[in-house]
Amino acid sequence: MKILLTGGAGFIGSHTCVELLEAGYDVVVADNYVNSQPEALRRVEAIAGRKVASYEADVCDAAAMDRLFAAEKPDAVIHFAGLKAVGESVEKPLMYYRNNLDSTLTLLETMKKYGCSRIVFSSSATVYGQPEVLPVPETARLGCSSPYGWTKYMIEQILRDQAAADKELSVVLLRYFNPVGAHPSGLIGENPNGRPNNLMPNVLNAASGRMKELKVFGGDYDTPDGTCVRDYIHVVDLAKGHVCAIRYAAEHTGCEAVNLGTGVGYSVLDIIKSFEKSTGVKVPYVMADRRPGDIPAVYADPRKAAALLGWHTEKSLDDMCRDAWAFKEKNPNGYGAE
Repeated sequence: MKILLTGGAGFIGSHTCVELLEAGYDVVVADNYVNSQPEALRRVEAIAGRKVASYEADVCDAAAMDRLFAAEKPDAVIHFAGLKAVGESVEKPLMYYRNNLDSTLTLLETMKKYGCSRIVFSSSATVYGQPEVLPVPETARLGCSSPYGWTKYMIEQILRDQAAADKELSVVLLRYFNPVGAHPSGLIGENPNGRPNNLMPNVLNAASGRMKELKVFGGDYDTPDGTCVRDYIHVVDLAKGHVCAIRYAAEHTGCEAVNLGTGVGYSVLDIIKSFEKSTGVKVPYVMADRRPGDIPAVYADPRKAAALLGWHTEKSLDDMCRDAWAFKEKNPNGYGAE
């Protein structure tokens, strides 16, 4: 079975490439390298000992997608491609709506043309907005606080509508919580272009001296230690969830939304303590004012993933911190770029 990964050279995409290859699937990647580098795929091949067919292509480009599908004839798609910085989406909403929605529409039209009827979508826990209940089940009310989140919400609706209209289509919407860590080999990991938005890359930069100190935004939330609480999941566990989703999609039609999280909430200070314990490296930090839009706490109810996909997490918070640091130590400048 051949799987197309759009945005497959990115953080989650590259780790999913490894898990799919090791599970015996053939993999094709389409990536425009806006927020990734081709070096990631070379390292994927080194880890898995198998080749990855790759195309430098924008998924919004209908002609490029047509050429790829004609040449490769994928059996299923995992759709990672999309702009993903929450702050940037607030500053440039039109760019986010144009890119993320257009890429999905172009992809679905091309899949329809070539008879490809299975898609796993890289969605996000941001579709839950401010949760009314914790842990958050898939049946929770949806709502978003940024254009980025709304693009995920809208794409989910597009996919649900298409699945309702096309009875042969199989859609799995994977709602990620907070992916961190890196492959245990230290060869691939999170390699954000520009200034990182997420907590773990900033922890790594503070620990390595690239940043003077980590800013902890808000110490007065209604949480056990006053700092924001999130559901952090090891990227390898997350990648394995995509393999389970592909297996499910191969045998079912319709549309299902599934949380991928551990079901445990960790605070910012929990992350710092675990990092220092698992690596022996201190993280200098200062408390700062709250950031606009930050939600005090959100973590997943992962029971549907276990029941529907047979998936559960295996790695601990210490594993996440240790593997993230190992990648940073081996790749202080990421994939060879300053």
